[in-house]
Amino acid sequence: MMKTYRELLEFGKSRLEEQKIENPRLDAWLLMEYVFRISRTWYFLHEEEQPGEKETKQYMELIERRGAHIPLQQLTHEAYFYGLKFYVDENVLVPRPDTEILVEQVLENLSGDQEPKILDMCTGSGCILLSILANCPKARGVGADLSEKALAVAEKNGRDLGIKARWIHSDLFEKIQEQYDVIVSNPPYIRTDVIQGLMEEVRLHEPYMALDGHEDGLYFYRKILAQAGDYLKPEGLLAFEIGYDQGEAVSSLMKARGYTQVQVIKDLAGLDRVVTGRKNQEEKYV
Repeated sequence: MMKTYRELLEFGKSRLEEQKIENPRLDAWLLMEYVFRISRTWYFLHEEEQPGEKETKQYMELIERRGAHIPLQQLTHEAYFYGLKFYVDENVLVPRPDTEILVEQVLENLSGDQEPKILDMCTGSGCILLSILANCPKARGVGADLSEKALAVAEKNGRDLGIKARWIHSDLFEKIQEQYDVIVSNPPYIRTDVIQGLMEEVRLHEPYMALDGHEDGLYFYRKILAQAGDYLKPEGLLAFEIGYDQGEAVSSLMKARGYTQVQVIKDLAGLDRVVTGRKNQEEKYV
């Protein structure tokens, strides 16, 4: 028997509750909004009506897939970050609100009249670089990543948003040639032994190579810091996203490499989230 919108929504909520999804009511609604392209106001005016059979089938299929703990954003291919809509799929991390702190810190360090060159290392979906460029129109940006599939997503996002950037397939700095005013990075930083304890949405459905920071979670900070000085202009800014318990370790690594004005910035929950520092003009990097 054909279900009404209300019955479908109740089915979706109940099914997701059974599968221990964290926010079953919200996710059931968001999938309904996505499939039927309706607003809450429209829904309350039409909840006793019956939707089309094709859309109903699609909705029920997506509920089952969400029940299998596939991230909602991978099902809708939509994620919002810093006020912009990004395409995401299984080849990139889902953009997270905490990462907006990293974008804010970079933007605060850019003066309005310059034309900065920005390198986003481990760019993934491109959300960090494209958000910076959207708010600093004079800037020029390059995103680098080892994953060609991630770069395809970043390139699509740049096209969809109408923001020009260059994308480079590179193992860290392997193919990087220029110097930049800013190097920004949200590298893999989760300790290998922690990954198996993450929620299924992350552990099973997000790209492992974008999560794994090796034994102590600091592998990529060390690798990037070993070379970043060669690609930063004098007094250039290096900005990292970090794990909540990595502020002291990453800031110490930066200071050991001669970076000055090193700061640890907290997120809205009061947890360490970003470390920034500037290249010491007199420091020789090897």
